[in-house]
Amino acid sequence: MSDPKSSTEVLVIGGGMAGLAGALALRENGAEVTLVERAPEFGEVGAGLQMAPNASRVLKRWGLLEKALEIGVQPRHLVFRDAVTGEELTRQTLGGEFEERYGAPYVVIHRSDLHRVLLEGCEAAGVKLVNDVMVESVETVNGRAVAHTAAGVDYEADVVIGADGLKSTLRPLVANDEPVPSAYVAYRGTVPITENTPKADLEDVIVYLGPDCHLVQYPLRKGELLNTVAVFKSASFERGEEQYGGVDELEAAYKDCVPAVQEALKNLATGIRWPMYDRDPIENWVAGRMVLMGDAAHPMLQYLAQGACQALEDAAVLQDVSNGTVFTADGVNPAAWDGAIREFNTIRAGRTARVQRTARVWG
Repeated sequence: MSDPKSSTEVLVIGGGMAGLAGALALRENGAEVTLVERAPEFGEVGAGLQMAPNASRVLKRWGLLEKALEIGVQPRHLVFRDAVTGEELTRQTLGGEFEERYGAPYVVIHRSDLHRVLLEGCEAAGVKLVNDVMVESVETVNGRAVAHTAAGVDYEADVVIGADGLKSTLRPLVANDEPVPSAYVAYRGTVPITENTPKADLEDVIVYLGPDCHLVQYPLRKGELLNTVAVFKSASFERGEEQYGGVDELEAAYKDCVPAVQEALKNLATGIRWPMYDRDPIENWVAGRMVLMGDAAHPMLQYLAQGACQALEDAAVLQDVSNGTVFTADGVNPAAWDGAIREFNTIRAGRTARVQRTARVWG
């Protein structure tokens, strides 16, 4: 080990779920962390997301689970139904023995709420947060990572965490690939729960499965909102049309479904469509002193509800592998980042690849 130092500098690129989680994890270990985000302000678009225990355990580790539970919902069951007949296919109880077995609860939460919990966690921990920074490239010079920005300002750090999402600027450092369209399109929406909202399913996650389509509903914000997601296979995509998955196709995809599904379509914000993309798994996420995480490393289709969950897992593993190597009882050893990010890559690549491939099969 080289002479121990008092600290190590970490630069995180990307202010989404993965970037905030990675920044918080390494700040918890004692790093001096700067997070840069290209947008003028921090925020998250979308609707609800599901956090299985593998993700809520990570929030629990950081003392953030209670904050998430204050604004999220713990559903009682995960229920699958036939979208055409309405028949219940199976259900999984999510409380009680389930929570006891996995050591943490199953939580549904609005994406913006989880993002805010992580952002506030970073702020409280002392992560330096900087907006309006567009990183164009990263190189390793004399054992340090240097990030070059569009504004001509360079950021230096002992290690760079690339968490810049599906369309990552940094991924070309480790792979020559592009996002892969899946032929499926999603529409999402959240609406207030009122006295006229059917009460039967407001404590559960309900999944309707149909031919080349599915629809998911669950409550958000302590039961104030109802989240709806509809995903269907686009015929116009398969015909090779550049614009695909319009509202006409949405309506056609669900025309044979039960009235409950038809009624749920009214909750969708049809002005925004979300084509579903992932990328093929890659084995290497490391280039010099830069390592990818989250969607930049392993973007996946939404069918297993594991995108944000795997990003949180990434952060926890990065925290663990750097503890005792970079961060030791004798001080900080920045030279150990080379081995730490390689170990992180080795531990995570196989698991995330399995989730990516399984999500494709489920789709």
